[in-house]
Amino acid sequence: MLLGVTSNGIVRIDGDEVSRLDLPHRDLTELLAEPDGRAAALAATVVDRAALADVSLRCPLGASSSIWGVGLNYHAKAAETGRGVPDTPILYVKPGPALAGPGAVVPIPAVPSDELDYEAEVALVVGAVLDCASPDEAWAAVAGITAANDLTARDVMRTTGNPGLAKGFTGFSPVGPTMRTADELTPDFDLGVRGYVNGELRQDGRTSDFIFGAADLLARVSQFTTLRPGDVVLTGTPPGTGQDRGEFLAAGDRLTVEVDGLLPLHNTLGG
Repeated sequence: MLLGVTSNGIVRIDGDEVSRLDLPHRDLTELLAEPDGRAAALAATVVDRAALADVSLRCPLGASSSIWGVGLNYHAKAAETGRGVPDTPILYVKPGPALAGPGAVVPIPAVPSDELDYEAEVALVVGAVLDCASPDEAWAAVAGITAANDLTARDVMRTTGNPGLAKGFTGFSPVGPTMRTADELTPDFDLGVRGYVNGELRQDGRTSDFIFGAADLLARVSQFTTLRPGDVVLTGTPPGTGQDRGEFLAAGDRLTVEVDGLLPLHNTLGG
């Protein structure tokens, strides 16, 4: 099932039609915080329907969501950069204000940066509390996946040595516009992940190239913190970033992330 959020509540997307569900929640974070939230979404009745073209989808998650990320999680990315495959995930956490929705204009940071970069990613959305979980327990707690763009100021990362600072600027983690529910996925899901700048394909990978699989990655994050419903775990980016190409973003650039089975995520880098 493909879910989204509008100003009128939670919706299900069926091809070119949007069905508003009889749910009282403002976003998927609120829904998933309910003990039976995932089941409620599957069982909810339809209030009304509209054409997808006539609906504006918002950020599917709430401001209380935390955002975790991982560096170097594609074998092809490691090969392109000449770095060895890590033995353990390279983890970082992003502050809440980094979260943004589809269509958002991403502010250019006040901290000077000449190396603003894009990272097309699949994001795991947590659907239940996870603490020191096994991979099987972790996957059972996944609510679904969404598209994400893990923007990064590469020169800030280099000068500070802190990924959380370089990736944590306001609006630097757009997600959405849809979440594909986990009942349609397996732990070893194989989906295409593509990133575009101004309509030009820059990244083209598959999640079968993960170094750390989705369930394993989520379980490892849960060793360091308690994950709660609505939290996001980014799964890394394939090769083709601006850093890989030596070609960084400029104000006004249009960014698109495509993940198979989801609606594309569009954003613009602001002035």
